[in-house]
Amino acid sequence: MSTTSNNSPRLEIDGTREKLVQLGLGHAAEVLGEELSEAVKQNRVAHQVLDRLLALELRQRDERRIKTSLKLSGLPPGMTLGNFDFAFQPSLDKRQIETLATCAFVPEHTTLLVQGPPGVGKTHICVGLGVKAIEHGFSVAFYLLEELLHEMHKDADVAPQRLRRKKYFNVAYLIVDEVGFGDPMSHRDASLFFRLVNYRYMRGSTVITTNKSVKDWPGIFGCDEALTAAILDRLLDKSVVLNIRGRSYRLQDLEKLLK
Repeated sequence: MSTTSNNSPRLEIDGTREKLVQLGLGHAAEVLGEELSEAVKQNRVAHQVLDRLLALELRQRDERRIKTSLKLSGLPPGMTLGNFDFAFQPSLDKRQIETLATCAFVPEHTTLLVQGPPGVGKTHICVGLGVKAIEHGFSVAFYLLEELLHEMHKDADVAPQRLRRKKYFNVAYLIVDEVGFGDPMSHRDASLFFRLVNYRYMRGSTVITTNKSVKDWPGIFGCDEALTAAILDRLLDKSVVLNIRGRSYRLQDLEKLLK
């Protein structure tokens, strides 16, 4: 320990800071001086200082992990459960969503099927749960159906065993958005979709938003009822189905103008 010009004590911490950096504890190194100064003021003992430094390092690492995972997931920004207007959609049970937000269903490889007309918040709910899944440490990916089919076409001739590292195959929580919104799938597209569902069955949680009820799904898959039955058999074997019936969020402003 040395003294400054006004005789106040100054801790020599450069060596300690350097060792923390070498150990990969960069954030702890950054806040070391501040924490030691605060420890002197608060009369904290050594193990309390160490515990605080480690807690700050872990918190910063987790924040960095979440930020990186959100970027890699492809989740649309700005959609969280915190900013979802449950009062606008009373058909949706908030307590059920809060239970789903624990993400206990993800390691159980449960399918989440969210049905309803356009604009009622299907995507928002699934993305909000995806954010929660990332916070809980699960890998997440978001695809519009059209984008997913495009990706799967690239790998159409590759054996599923060789696709294990593909994001849409191996993430814990996969969102497939807008199933049934476009034209019916070709037989090739429907077969690729079945391959995806079949591989992820009991391996990952697949989340689907759709404007079609289950009875209308043969129309999505080119009226191939046998293939549709095989897809639904795997998706619904262990599943949670949410039916959102209500007004469109997107038409709120228009409704106000027309009043």
